[in-house]
Amino acid sequence: MSAHELYGLTRVINAHGTYTPLGVSRSAENVRRAVCEALSDFFVIDELQATASGVISKLTGARAGAVVHCTSAGVSLAVAATMTGHSIEKIRALPDTAGMSNRVILPAGHAVDYGHPIVQDIRLAGARPVLAGFEDACSIDQLEESMSVDRAACLLLVSSRLTRGEPIPMREAVSSAHRHGLPAIIDGAAQDMRIDELLATGADLLIVSAQKYLAGPTAGLVLGDPELVGAVRAQEKGIGRSMKATKEGILGALAALTDRKDFDLADWRNRQEQKVLEFVRHAGRLPGVSASVDPDKAGMPFPRACLAIDPTSAGMDAASLVEKLRAGEPSIWVMLSGDTQGTLVLELVPLEAEEIGIILSRLASILVR
Repeated sequence: MSAHELYGLTRVINAHGTYTPLGVSRSAENVRRAVCEALSDFFVIDELQATASGVISKLTGARAGAVVHCTSAGVSLAVAATMTGHSIEKIRALPDTAGMSNRVILPAGHAVDYGHPIVQDIRLAGARPVLAGFEDACSIDQLEESMSVDRAACLLLVSSRLTRGEPIPMREAVSSAHRHGLPAIIDGAAQDMRIDELLATGADLLIVSAQKYLAGPTAGLVLGDPELVGAVRAQEKGIGRSMKATKEGILGALAALTDRKDFDLADWRNRQEQKVLEFVRHAGRLPGVSASVDPDKAGMPFPRACLAIDPTSAGMDAASLVEKLRAGEPSIWVMLSGDTQGTLVLELVPLEAEEIGIILSRLASILVR
């Protein structure tokens, strides 16, 4: 009996993307096997993390790495590490930052809310977020203007659907932080396919998710400078105790990373493009629907399907269609575009052909009267 059957849980077809409220992603068989094996045995966790650092370095090219509970935890722990280093007294004092440099510079358009405000991740470490520039733009000069006294780090996010304003050139921003003696942290949560590119910016710490497109268990990866990565791990003597990675999280993340070593990106990209093109071809025949292919604006190597809804022809607006899809069995979750409330956005990456067929059938049953 499945968990859905045992507990009467809602069955979901997730076309919303790597969305935490839906469980983020699906793991491959060898990741599931690694997690199951970890759960049935014991490990010296410090030894396991040291081994993980070596594996992460080998597979990503980073100088060091650590597994943390999730990307959000990674942000808090990275900020904490820049303030405390390896000082056990400072680590145990957090979130009290008396006597420490505690200002974290963040472009205003990067102060996103991904279920909770990212500035709260900063505050959880006891640091003070300082927003640079404006929501619609932050120049390198404006970023540097905020790098004054009592600063601990510069936090940057990879441009995505959540960030606002013009993208900031990462290499220049990192160099700017370094000119002011600040470590640069990049939150690249969903950007695991771009680790090489993001490490090449010179960032001191890069944080990526292990459970988004890597499709591992709940975990985050912190990559970069060995001293700072070590200071991230040292936070388990303080605030990091509540954010620690589990044995199954560590081994599952390593299994997912190992899978990525043999990843044929060109083939995968082609399959994702064909999947979306086929979906758009069928969905575009439905009344009131204009279907198109939407490349990822953050540079991820796959497109999404966009369905612009004409309320007159469709008999309902896009928001009503989203609710009807969600209310069915199984529940189908899609995105409602932030740019225009008349557009549905579907991410098909994790879906099988049968699930895509169910989405098309449900759309037809709702729209064809």
